[in-house]
Amino acid sequence: MSGYKSFAVVGGGTIGLPILSALATKNISVILLTRPESADKKVPPGVQVVKVDFNNAGAVAAVLKQHKVDVFLSTVNVVAAPERTHKALIEAAKLAAVNLFVPSEYGMTTEGYMEGYLAFKNQLAESLKAIGIPSARFYTGGFTENIPRLVGYSEHGKIRIIGTGEAPASFTALGDIAGFVAHVLTTLPPAELENRIFRLEGDRTTLTELGPLFKTSVEHLDEISGEPGKTKLLSLADRGALSSGWNEAKKAEGTGADAAGSANVLWPGHQWKTIKDVHNL
Repeated sequence: MSGYKSFAVVGGGTIGLPILSALATKNISVILLTRPESADKKVPPGVQVVKVDFNNAGAVAAVLKQHKVDVFLSTVNVVAAPERTHKALIEAAKLAAVNLFVPSEYGMTTEGYMEGYLAFKNQLAESLKAIGIPSARFYTGGFTENIPRLVGYSEHGKIRIIGTGEAPASFTALGDIAGFVAHVLTTLPPAELENRIFRLEGDRTTLTELGPLFKTSVEHLDEISGEPGKTKLLSLADRGALSSGWNEAKKAEGTGADAAGSANVLWPGHQWKTIKDVHNL
């Protein structure tokens, strides 16, 4: 059993609320931190919601100290929130002397990137290491639920990709991510959580193979008009970077403990949802 008994989740969005709900099923204390201006969140019974300015490290630290938080999980979107917000949360973790920080990864691998938001995510992890706060990072590939939006199926009824679309990609359902995070944080001993990267994979496919799955055509483009962010993401996917085992420094797939889905074995008996399961294909 994990030695951690008190958890705080900051951010109640796409992945934050599922993680909160999964943690709430465990025999632990868990609170949700939201911004003062945020709408009220529907949370599981027993979960306290605390409104606090994420940019105020002292105020956040005071909440963490009050609730004797062991594990601080950030689910704040790295792209949407300014850099100062993420740095303030790390400072709060330091002031409150939390035992473990879970940064807002939940997506593509981030080690080895030199620019952009993926590099910033990695810088945050390095900042934690520099100040002596252990971290646990979760690489999941893309959210399975987001596939139709990622490849334009929701808007155009076809799979629109950049390049050949032949590189393998990892996709993991939100419920599986949340359940896994809650499971390992409450069952593994601290020594097996601290400064560790967990690579999840619910399903694996190429973007080209999504065409037959969704029973539609595949359109190969040079760019997604008016959407530079999606163009960049699909370009990264085309070289293999959407795999949870991707090694950006080597531009290759990792092996062994660094392979895509290598952490799945830590949740024995769990049935991971496939793309077909999530989208009723």
